[in-house]
Amino acid sequence: MRLDDQRESDNVDDQRGQSGGGGGFGMGRLGIVGLIIAGGLSYFTGMDFSTAVRLVEGGQGVVQQVRPQQPTTTPNARDPEKVFASKVLASTEDVWSAYFQRAGQRYQPPRLVLFRGGVNTACGYSQSAIGPFYCPGDSRLFIDLDFLTALQNKLGAQGDFARAYVIAHEVGHHVQNLLGTSTKVHSAQQSASKAAANALSVKLELQADCYAGAWGHAAAKAGLLETGDLDEAIKAASAVGDDSLMHSANQQVVPDAFTHGSSEQRMHWFKVGMDSGNPSQCNTFGKDS
Repeated sequence: MRLDDQRESDNVDDQRGQSGGGGGFGMGRLGIVGLIIAGGLSYFTGMDFSTAVRLVEGGQGVVQQVRPQQPTTTPNARDPEKVFASKVLASTEDVWSAYFQRAGQRYQPPRLVLFRGGVNTACGYSQSAIGPFYCPGDSRLFIDLDFLTALQNKLGAQGDFARAYVIAHEVGHHVQNLLGTSTKVHSAQQSASKAAANALSVKLELQADCYAGAWGHAAAKAGLLETGDLDEAIKAASAVGDDSLMHSANQQVVPDAFTHGSSEQRMHWFKVGMDSGNPSQCNTFGKDS
């Protein structure tokens, strides 16, 4: 991506030099590779992290609870990873502010929290192993950049635009929160069966993918994309499909258990947003979606 001339967002809190407090899950016998797979399975399928660890270990491992390791150094304010995330966030702010303005509304951007190990949020305490996430309780995105890099390398979702796609996807959840979509879906899930609730979760996640694509369309028009960037995002969307992650964990692919969508679905809806550049085309809740 061409981000040299892109401004940095003021809505970034770097907590990587702070203690997250509370407890976190240790690697046990998995090692970093197994942890990455378990974390990806947990994050992108909604599975409890300890359950994901046991699945990857073949049901024989025990996850030990330990306190997060304290950082030994304070992150550099000009850390390239932080600068990159800040510039991507700024780009999403510009794109969504313009969209909301055209709709006669004002966009309230989220804050991006960078952390390491574990972090306390309005949604509770979370470990980096669950991956990037959005908490509607405090309108914040939470990302452990170290784990995100490892996750992408293991799952083949490499490249700067692939990383930007993950950030844009979480921003998509913020947009859903602002529009009231998340509240409606979560309300409907309360009285739904497990399969129906999962299906609603899939639609919500696919819409966030489509919103990420709509941002990507605007980024391309602004000249921020380079040759190969689109392929990176498509590969990322494919890599984090529920079916791909279940395969990676050597588990049977069970469509009724999907919570984020198959690789094909995630690629499709990202491309819908990318091709149209129109968030109104992201109606994943329609009958034909």
